[in-house]
Amino acid sequence: MNIQEAKNIRLVDFLAGFGHEPVIQRGNSVWYKSPFRTEKEASFKVDLHKELWYDFGLGKGGDIITLAKEIYQTQDVSRVLRCIEDKRTVLKPVTVSCPFEKAYPAFQDLKIIPLANRILLAYLEERCIDTETARKVCKEAHFNRNGKNYFAIAFPNISGGYEIRNRYFKACIAPKDISRIISSPESGICYIFEGFMDFLSFRRAFPSLEEGDYIVLNSVSNLQKAFSFLARYE
Repeated sequence: MNIQEAKNIRLVDFLAGFGHEPVIQRGNSVWYKSPFRTEKEASFKVDLHKELWYDFGLGKGGDIITLAKEIYQTQDVSRVLRCIEDKRTVLKPVTVSCPFEKAYPAFQDLKIIPLANRILLAYLEERCIDTETARKVCKEAHFNRNGKNYFAIAFPNISGGYEIRNRYFKACIAPKDISRIISSPESGICYIFEGFMDFLSFRRAFPSLEEGDYIVLNSVSNLQKAFSFLARYE
């Protein structure tokens, strides 16, 4: 099998071969619960016309080749093609039969304000997170998504995007990127965390630890992006 032959396989058929079915269709896209983690709300999108996917939790996407690299955990294209060819023998064309929903922009009427909502602060307290620390680095987002109004904690990244979190909802307002908290231009220490809730929990658990800078990856797929910022630290 060559790359073009692999790309002729529909993503919905490929995903169905692993037992993944879409839960909703919006316009030309179908949405899945991510094949890479357990989640309550679908955050994995497949464009039926372009045959491209995007995982909003990972902040990554692409064609069937990049998807297979993630599934089989390898960057070896030759191996990926062999795996796809082996899988193709059991693939069957599927009919998309999930509910259709009117397509909306992912986040409409977005408003970012200081973190003050008592429900969000109570959620942080339940997670044993110091709310005063959270107020310094987090914001509060209000938005409309799929015709419904939401509010959530918003943690900014260096590219103007936000990690969004409340008790029931976890998402990303693009672009997805790392976040940096600089305590001092002369700091020689940098602490790295995968998610911002880990960072906030750390600050609560070790309040007297030597002050340093912080990088929050917001996804392990962003690790490479952090390297350029780490060169100046001891």
